Amino acid sequence: MQRIALGVSFNGRPFDGWQSQPSGNTVQDHLEQALARFCDRPGVNTLCAGRTDAGVHGLMQVVHFDTPLRRSEYAWVRGTNSFLPPEIAVQWAREVPAAFHARASAVARRYAYVLLESPVRPSVDNGQVGWVFRPLSQPAMQAAADALLGEHDFTSFRASQCQAHTPVKTLRRIEISRRGAYWRFEFEANAFLHHMIRNIMGCLIAIGSGNRPPEWMAEVLAARSRDAAAPTFSPDGLYFLGPVYDAAWGLPERTPAFDWLP
Repeated sequence: MQRIALGVSFNGRPFDGWQSQPSGNTVQDHLEQALARFCDRPGVNTLCAGRTDAGVHGLMQVVHFDTPLRRSEYAWVRGTNSFLPPEIAVQWAREVPAAFHARASAVARRYAYVLLESPVRPSVDNGQVGWVFRPLSQPAMQAAADALLGEHDFTSFRASQCQAHTPVKTLRRIEISRRGAYWRFEFEANAFLHHMIRNIMGCLIAIGSGNRPPEWMAEVLAARSRDAAAPTFSPDGLYFLGPVYDAAWGLPERTPAFDWLP
């Protein structure tokens, strides 16, 4: 028996999120069906680094599974992809030690949110970016974001259906940059709560557009109440960049899909 790790990218628009559901239309469902067909045996079960919601995209989701089948890393990529829909692609495969666990071995997770600032809604990038029509202030948003760095109780940014054991997380980095009409917000934390980034984005946009002062973010955080924060923002521009692992595991840090983002 060997353990295989895969790096998977996907466009989340057609799917009901990552985690397997009765609908059968999740990224995990399609990936496991493709692996079963490639392995010519049912019951291939994958474990992922981090779940994503419906409409959220992934540039490097990492999964692992155990199999008695011996194939080259190249064969795992090409063979599995031949059974996947066009919106999902395995980017790399590695044989890893049995001690490796896609979720538990991750020391951090990274997301990016891509936002279009324009008086006109998205067209060719519809579903790929979030959208605001009001001008945003980068200094105001960065000042607000800095108040979230460190270890905090993030209950104010937690969805009611969140299954995390604790709302206390360590947010290591929030970087805000702009290229043309596109904003990029990059987040890194030891772990994230359900809807945490989309709820933070709702607050950042309220602050960036001048509806709230930067100091409001610290007030929302201290309230430890979902009612204190802004509404949950659209999933369209949210991308799971992937987990961060110790270099000793020898896994890629990124995929070519990273270069697509603004």
